[in-house]
Amino acid sequence: MTTLAPPPVQEARHRAAPPAARGRVRRLFTGAPEDPRWARPALWAVLVLATVLYAWKLSSVTGNTFYNAAVYSGTKSWKAFFFGALDSGSFITVDKPPFALWVMGLSARVFGYGTWQLMLPMVALGTGSVALLYRMVKRDFGAVAATIAALALTLTPITVAINRDTNPDPVLVFLMLLGAAALMKAVRTGRLMPLVWSGVAIGFAFNTKMMQAYVVLPAFFLVYLWAANVSLGRRVRNLAVGTVALVASSAWWMVVVDLIPASSRPYIGGSTDNTVWDLVIGYNGFGRIFGASSSVGSQGNGASFGGEAGLYRMFNSIMGGQISWLIPFALIALVAGLVLRGRAPRTDAKRAALLLWGGWFVLHYLTFALAEGTFHPYYVTAMAPGVAALAGIGGVLLYRAFVEGSAAKWGWVLPAAIAVSTVWAVVLLQRVSGSGTLYTVAEVVAGVAGAAAVIGLLLGRFTKRQRLTGLAALAAVVALLAGPAAYSVSAAASSTNGTNPTAGPSTGGGGMGGGGQRPSGGPGGSTSQSGTSQSGSDGQSTGQPPSGTESGDTETGSESRTGGSAGGMGGGTQVSSAMITYLKKNQDGATWLVAVATDQTASSIILESGEPVISMGGWSGSDDAMTLAKLKSLVKAGKLHYIVISDSGRGSSNTEISTWVKKNGTAVSDYSGLYRLDASDVS
Repeated sequence: MTTLAPPPVQEARHRAAPPAARGRVRRLFTGAPEDPRWARPALWAVLVLATVLYAWKLSSVTGNTFYNAAVYSGTKSWKAFFFGALDSGSFITVDKPPFALWVMGLSARVFGYGTWQLMLPMVALGTGSVALLYRMVKRDFGAVAATIAALALTLTPITVAINRDTNPDPVLVFLMLLGAAALMKAVRTGRLMPLVWSGVAIGFAFNTKMMQAYVVLPAFFLVYLWAANVSLGRRVRNLAVGTVALVASSAWWMVVVDLIPASSRPYIGGSTDNTVWDLVIGYNGFGRIFGASSSVGSQGNGASFGGEAGLYRMFNSIMGGQISWLIPFALIALVAGLVLRGRAPRTDAKRAALLLWGGWFVLHYLTFALAEGTFHPYYVTAMAPGVAALAGIGGVLLYRAFVEGSAAKWGWVLPAAIAVSTVWAVVLLQRVSGSGTLYTVAEVVAGVAGAAAVIGLLLGRFTKRQRLTGLAALAAVVALLAGPAAYSVSAAASSTNGTNPTAGPSTGGGGMGGGGQRPSGGPGGSTSQSGTSQSGSDGQSTGQPPSGTESGDTETGSESRTGGSAGGMGGGTQVSSAMITYLKKNQDGATWLVAVATDQTASSIILESGEPVISMGGWSGSDDAMTLAKLKSLVKAGKLHYIVISDSGRGSSNTEISTWVKKNGTAVSDYSGLYRLDASDVS
């Protein structure tokens, strides 16, 4: 049988396919033909650096035991998975929506529950955020600006710390960047669908950390309304459709949960009325901005681990080393960039990008600086993309203006921006002088490189030596990133970063994290028995690594006192490993191993025992999740036999439970505060 030869066109395509495939693979590593030859290798180097910083000593990272316990519970129960319940029995949820828990939970279900399985998606998303920022900046400002921006984001100290943790913030930042990328595509093309996808991305970010995802929305709306490449009527119409997509993707989980009868779902942790809506506008909404009140969110707000609210907060002894290194440069770059693009057409993509990143930075800065409610240093990782993008974009724009613009008008701006930022870097490093050789070296490098950059720029400009000017610009990058690099290495070398993660050495401030900063306590100086400030601490707790079944000597149950509402149900009572062993031996088929006062205690017991544990009062002990009627019902049904009670409690409902348990339960003599309850004890 004769084999027919393929037609000439097919034969040509057949011959061309392998080279084309090889070309695509080659471009993956070398970049597009129009890119500088160094651009793609530089990007890969930055991404490798990011991955190493975020994943170094991954097996030793504890993570946040509060969220770890919820992820573990989600691997045992799809109901707990959907609701984001702390325990697999689905008694109470964590105080955040569950999308980040879903991301970690799916990894744990596929690969098994453990440290690296939970951290894998966080490291991937952290590195993905760097790559996404690079792509966005490169499109409008070129490879140099994009590389500087990507490197600045990679080396932002608080970003390194949080990407080595199981808090939801890495997921939040990645989704917000996805939304920004889709928005800019909608601005350039005038098409509707990218704007819809932008709304969907921010909606998923809302289901990661609620109202914090909306901080960037004013900038998004302004940029699209001003710069989109369509008529005003189309812009307004498209924004309306995009808003519908935003609302739908934000609200679907909240609506579904709130429509389910309370008896068929967990109590919504952090709420005052057992609804997600209250959590949105209260504890995770206005409560963060204005602090605690009886009508706005759960009690326990008001604790600030980032210092006193005010415009200076980002520069104080706690926050300065985490985020502020490039803020002076970013501010100067933003103003100068807008001036440089001032006469551009309305649809100018470069000015639109400046407005986007400037709005991203300014809105986050004001929100975090002025927030009077619960505030942790790691929140500001959401501001880092704006600062990093402005540093890269502004550096390139200011350099071009310095080289090409008039000496009288632009000859001083870039040197001044570098000088101010270098001085601030030296001030920050002086604050931690004596903390180690790493910071001393960084201080010397920053000072010398900064001085060389300023002098080199001025000499290069007035002697017309372009090579000298270019070398001075490289020295400026070194000067501005030496300090953040030192802090980032410190964060990467930290063996544990789970509780309020921060980078760098102790500055004597009120944070607490892997870098060694320690708290002065929440309102009134409240600290837990373990020495860890936990008042209003937004889901931070200490505890074992996320093993789910490992046991150890760590004692749990070190609740703080927050407004007196935590007591009566185990507040201040320590639950030892020996007690956990006893409880497992005598569980007698109950759904829950034990009921304790707060999430901190419950999460640690869940991870050590692998069994469901009831948190009766939520994070701070103030939630009305457990009532006497509910407790009696659980005991009578044989779903709960043990409860931890202390004598230090206050609060009517908790005192009622405490009194009833002490009257009707049987005290376990070997363990103070532990009571056994059986169906016969319920009248």
